[in-house]
Amino acid sequence: MRLDHVIFAARPEGLAATVEELSFHLGTPITEGGIHPRFGTRNAILPLAGGEYLEVVDVLDHPAAEKAPFGRAVKRRVEAGGGWLGWVVSVDDIRPVEERLGRQAVQGNRRRPDGLDLRWKQLGVNGLINDPLLPFFIQWEVDEAERPAAKGGELSLGKLTLAGDPESLAEWLGEPSDHPLDDHEVSWVDGPRGIVAVDFTTTEGTVRL
Repeated sequence: MRLDHVIFAARPEGLAATVEELSFHLGTPITEGGIHPRFGTRNAILPLAGGEYLEVVDVLDHPAAEKAPFGRAVKRRVEAGGGWLGWVVSVDDIRPVEERLGRQAVQGNRRRPDGLDLRWKQLGVNGLINDPLLPFFIQWEVDEAERPAAKGGELSLGKLTLAGDPESLAEWLGEPSDHPLDDHEVSWVDGPRGIVAVDFTTTEGTVRL
Protein backbone atom coordinates (compact mmCIF):
# COMPACT_ATOMS: atom_id res chain seq x y z
CA MET A 1 0.00 0.00 0.00
CA ARG A 2 1.41 3.41 -0.98
CA LEU A 3 1.53 6.30 1.48
CA ASP A 4 0.08 9.53 0.06
CA HIS A 5 0.46 12.01 2.91
CA VAL A 6 0.53 12.54 6.66
CA ILE A 7 -1.69 15.07 8.42
CA PHE A 8 -0.67 17.37 11.27
CA ALA A 9 -3.41 19.37 13.02
CA ALA A 10 -2.71 22.99 13.88
CA ARG A 11 -1.98 24.12 17.39
CA PRO A 12 -4.69 26.23 19.09
CA GLU A 13 -2.56 29.28 18.20
CA GLY A 14 -3.55 28.78 14.57
CA LEU A 15 -2.30 27.54 11.22
CA ALA A 16 0.28 30.28 10.65
CA ALA A 17 1.99 29.72 14.00
CA THR A 18 2.01 25.94 13.51
CA VAL A 19 3.44 26.25 10.00
CA GLU A 20 6.17 28.53 11.34
CA GLU A 21 7.02 25.98 14.06
CA LEU A 22 7.19 23.02 11.69
CA SER A 23 9.08 24.97 9.02
CA PHE A 24 11.71 25.85 11.63
CA HIS A 25 12.18 22.23 12.69
CA LEU A 26 12.27 20.91 9.11
CA GLY A 27 14.39 23.74 7.73
CA THR A 28 12.13 24.49 4.76
CA PRO A 29 9.02 26.61 4.12
CA ILE A 30 5.52 25.12 4.14
CA THR A 31 3.19 26.94 1.77
CA GLU A 32 -0.52 27.76 1.75
CA GLY A 33 -2.63 24.98 0.29
CA GLY A 34 -6.17 26.33 0.21
CA ILE A 35 -9.63 25.56 1.57
CA HIS A 36 -11.70 22.36 1.78
CA PRO A 37 -15.19 23.82 1.26
CA ARG A 38 -16.97 20.53 1.94
CA PHE A 39 -15.12 19.98 5.23
CA GLY A 40 -14.78 23.46 6.76
CA THR A 41 -11.00 23.25 6.92
CA ARG A 42 -7.93 24.80 5.31
CA ASN A 43 -4.37 23.62 4.96
CA ALA A 44 -0.73 24.23 4.15
CA ILE A 45 1.42 21.82 2.15
CA LEU A 46 5.01 20.62 2.09
CA PRO A 47 5.74 18.45 -0.98
CA LEU A 48 8.21 15.65 -0.26
CA ALA A 49 10.31 13.35 -2.40
CA GLY A 50 8.63 10.26 -3.76
CA GLY A 51 5.23 11.81 -4.48
CA GLU A 52 4.29 12.22 -0.80
CA TYR A 53 3.57 15.31 1.25
CA LEU A 54 2.99 16.77 4.68
CA GLU A 55 -0.38 18.43 5.21
CA VAL A 56 -0.91 20.91 8.06
CA VAL A 57 -4.62 21.46 8.58
CA ASP A 58 -6.79 23.81 10.63
CA VAL A 59 -10.52 24.16 11.17
CA LEU A 60 -12.56 27.11 9.89
CA ASP A 61 -15.41 28.87 11.64
CA HIS A 62 -17.90 27.36 9.20
CA PRO A 63 -20.98 25.09 9.52
CA ALA A 64 -19.29 22.41 7.40
CA ALA A 65 -16.73 21.87 10.14
CA GLU A 66 -19.52 20.62 12.42
CA LYS A 67 -21.16 18.40 9.81
CA ALA A 68 -18.30 16.76 7.91
CA PRO A 69 -16.39 13.93 9.63
CA PHE A 70 -13.04 15.41 8.58
CA GLY A 71 -13.97 18.85 9.91
CA ARG A 72 -15.06 17.37 13.23
CA ALA A 73 -11.86 15.33 13.50
CA VAL A 74 -9.68 18.37 12.82
CA LYS A 75 -11.60 20.54 15.27
CA ARG A 76 -11.30 17.96 18.04
CA ARG A 77 -7.55 17.54 17.49
CA VAL A 78 -6.92 21.29 17.36
CA GLU A 79 -8.85 21.81 20.58
CA ALA A 80 -6.78 19.02 22.18
CA GLY A 81 -3.57 20.92 21.40
CA GLY A 82 -2.86 19.90 17.81
CA GLY A 83 -0.35 17.36 16.57
CA TRP A 84 -0.55 14.27 14.42
CA LEU A 85 -4.09 13.74 13.20
CA GLY A 86 -3.81 10.88 10.74
CA TRP A 87 -2.42 9.54 7.49
CA VAL A 88 -3.65 8.71 4.01
CA VAL A 89 -2.88 5.95 1.51
CA SER A 90 -3.55 6.32 -2.21
CA VAL A 91 -5.03 3.81 -4.63
CA ASP A 92 -5.48 3.95 -8.39
CA ASP A 93 -9.02 2.57 -8.14
CA ILE A 94 -11.02 2.88 -4.93
CA ARG A 95 -13.80 0.52 -6.02
CA PRO A 96 -12.08 -2.67 -4.78
CA VAL A 97 -11.59 -0.98 -1.40
CA GLU A 98 -15.30 -0.11 -1.31
CA GLU A 99 -16.18 -3.73 -2.02
CA ARG A 100 -13.73 -5.17 0.51
CA LEU A 101 -14.76 -2.85 3.36
CA GLY A 102 -18.45 -2.59 2.46
CA ARG A 103 -18.34 1.21 2.43
CA GLN A 104 -18.84 3.88 -0.21
CA ALA A 105 -16.31 6.57 -1.05
CA VAL A 106 -17.31 10.23 -0.90
CA GLN A 107 -16.20 13.23 -2.90
CA GLY A 108 -13.52 15.60 -1.62
CA ASN A 109 -12.05 18.78 -3.03
CA ARG A 110 -9.69 21.63 -2.17
CA ARG A 111 -9.67 25.05 -3.75
CA ARG A 112 -6.07 26.15 -4.20
CA PRO A 113 -5.00 29.81 -3.89
CA ASP A 114 -4.55 29.93 -7.69
CA GLY A 115 -8.20 28.93 -8.14
CA LEU A 116 -7.67 25.34 -9.26
CA ASP A 117 -10.12 22.87 -7.74
CA LEU A 118 -8.36 19.66 -6.73
CA ARG A 119 -10.76 16.71 -6.61
CA TRP A 120 -10.57 13.18 -5.24
CA LYS A 121 -12.62 10.34 -3.78
CA GLN A 122 -11.97 9.25 -0.20
CA LEU A 123 -13.06 6.44 2.07
CA GLY A 124 -12.61 5.88 5.80
CA VAL A 125 -12.45 9.43 7.17
CA ASN A 126 -14.71 8.46 10.08
CA GLY A 127 -11.72 6.49 11.32
CA LEU A 128 -10.06 9.75 12.31
CA ILE A 129 -12.71 10.02 15.01
CA ASN A 130 -13.34 6.35 15.82
CA ASP A 131 -9.82 4.96 15.44
CA PRO A 132 -7.00 7.35 14.43
CA LEU A 133 -4.66 4.40 13.85
CA LEU A 134 -6.48 3.58 10.61
CA PRO A 135 -5.62 5.70 7.58
CA PHE A 136 -8.19 6.71 5.03
CA PHE A 137 -7.98 5.88 1.34
CA ILE A 138 -7.83 8.38 -1.51
CA GLN A 139 -8.17 8.15 -5.27
CA TRP A 140 -7.06 11.34 -7.02
CA GLU A 141 -9.25 12.70 -9.82
CA VAL A 142 -6.79 15.27 -11.20
CA ASP A 143 -3.77 14.95 -13.46
CA GLU A 144 -0.66 13.78 -11.65
CA ALA A 145 1.03 17.09 -12.49
CA GLU A 146 -1.53 18.96 -10.37
CA ARG A 147 -1.30 16.78 -7.26
CA PRO A 148 0.17 18.32 -4.09
CA ALA A 149 3.49 16.47 -4.30
CA ALA A 150 3.86 16.59 -8.09
CA LYS A 151 7.01 18.74 -8.00
CA GLY A 152 8.59 16.72 -5.21
CA GLY A 153 10.91 18.20 -2.64
CA GLU A 154 14.33 17.89 -1.05
CA LEU A 155 12.95 16.33 2.13
CA SER A 156 11.69 12.78 2.27
CA LEU A 157 9.47 10.89 4.67
CA GLY A 158 10.95 7.92 6.49
CA LYS A 159 9.72 5.79 9.35
CA LEU A 160 6.25 6.05 10.89
CA THR A 161 5.94 5.26 14.58
CA LEU A 162 2.45 4.06 15.45
CA ALA A 163 0.59 2.96 18.57
CA GLY A 164 -2.16 0.37 18.47
CA ASP A 165 -2.80 -3.09 17.08
CA PRO A 166 -0.78 -4.14 13.99
CA GLU A 167 -3.35 -6.79 13.11
CA SER A 168 -6.26 -4.34 12.94
CA LEU A 169 -4.19 -2.08 10.67
CA ALA A 170 -3.28 -5.01 8.43
CA GLU A 171 -6.91 -6.08 8.15
CA TRP A 172 -7.99 -2.53 7.30
CA LEU A 173 -5.34 -2.12 4.61
CA GLY A 174 -5.50 -5.66 3.31
CA GLU A 175 -1.72 -5.91 3.70
CA PRO A 176 0.66 -8.06 5.82
CA SER A 177 1.00 -6.89 9.41
CA ASP A 178 4.81 -6.96 9.22
CA HIS A 179 4.92 -4.76 6.10
CA PRO A 180 1.77 -2.64 5.76
CA LEU A 181 3.34 0.11 3.61
CA ASP A 182 5.48 0.14 0.48
CA ASP A 183 8.83 1.93 0.88
CA HIS A 184 8.36 2.86 4.57
CA GLU A 185 9.29 1.23 7.83
CA VAL A 186 6.59 1.12 10.50
CA SER A 187 7.51 0.72 14.17
CA TRP A 188 5.14 0.16 17.08
CA VAL A 189 5.08 1.60 20.59
CA ASP A 190 2.61 1.65 23.46
CA GLY A 191 0.24 4.58 23.75
CA PRO A 192 -3.03 6.04 22.44
CA ARG A 193 -3.86 4.65 19.01
CA GLY A 194 -2.59 6.61 16.04
CA ILE A 195 0.57 8.28 14.78
CA VAL A 196 3.12 8.87 17.53
CA ALA A 197 5.96 10.27 15.40
CA VAL A 198 7.12 10.69 11.81
CA ASP A 199 10.76 10.76 10.71
CA PHE A 200 11.82 13.17 7.96
CA THR A 201 15.15 13.02 6.16
CA THR A 202 16.46 16.58 5.74
CA THR A 203 19.73 18.14 4.59
CA GLU A 204 20.72 18.30 8.26
CA GLY A 205 19.86 14.68 9.00
CA THR A 206 16.76 12.97 10.41
CA VAL A 207 14.14 15.13 12.12
CA ARG A 208 11.46 13.40 14.18
CA LEU A 209 8.14 15.19 14.70
